[in-house]
Amino acid sequence: MDWVRKAKILGDHPIPTQSSRPRSHPKQLKEEVVNKIVKKRREHNRYAEAVHKELLNDGVKVSLSSVKRTLERKYLIKKRSPWKRYHPPVDRPYPLKAGDLVEIDTIHRMIDRKRRLYVFVLIDVFSRWVYARAYERMNAVTAVKFATLAQKSAPFQFNMLQSDHGPEFGKRFVSLARKSHRYTRIGKPNDNAHIERVNRTIQEECLDKLPNNVFKINCELRKYLQYYNYKRVHGGINYLIPMQVV
Repeated sequence: MDWVRKAKILGDHPIPTQSSRPRSHPKQLKEEVVNKIVKKRREHNRYAEAVHKELLNDGVKVSLSSVKRTLERKYLIKKRSPWKRYHPPVDRPYPLKAGDLVEIDTIHRMIDRKRRLYVFVLIDVFSRWVYARAYERMNAVTAVKFATLAQKSAPFQFNMLQSDHGPEFGKRFVSLARKSHRYTRIGKPNDNAHIERVNRTIQEECLDKLPNNVFKINCELRKYLQYYNYKRVHGGINYLIPMQVV
């Protein structure tokens, strides 16, 4: 018997009581169901509610809470960071003139596995006027310097800045910029549509042809922005040039 064997080892000392915790839960999901949940998640990377509905459609009986717990156990759910700050929503203004709504964003370019350079981009939604500049660092101070240079270069006043929730546009940026500011709404990709499109345009027409050198990029950006703002026609403003609308 097991207790006899242990008694021979421990001698006349009392045998310590072992945990009576069950090794498995009597109602735990079968391994087959767990595998189906994981497979369904990895197929299309859908959220838990969609995975649950698709499993029900396939005839797999499982609760939504079980799907969520399984995905969490398998590290297939990205939890919200406890350090993420809440940004209260600000109404999106309808641009009636240049400067009413100015979107700002950052393009990341990989230099090697560890290093990056950053191209800050700003666009006025009403006129499509654009300003861009490359930097070696990305933080709130750099973002403020960029916004200040853009304001000095712009022939109009920035009334409202809009950015995503990136770390460079956090609380410090808002306080140092001294401009009215709003964040894009979560789940509303159209909020930042203009800046995302101009990011792609700048990369295709300018940045993709250049080496990863901040000085050379800024030299070429100055030339490109002269073309973009003074010569390039834009379908979004009835094929006018940004400086004609400003």
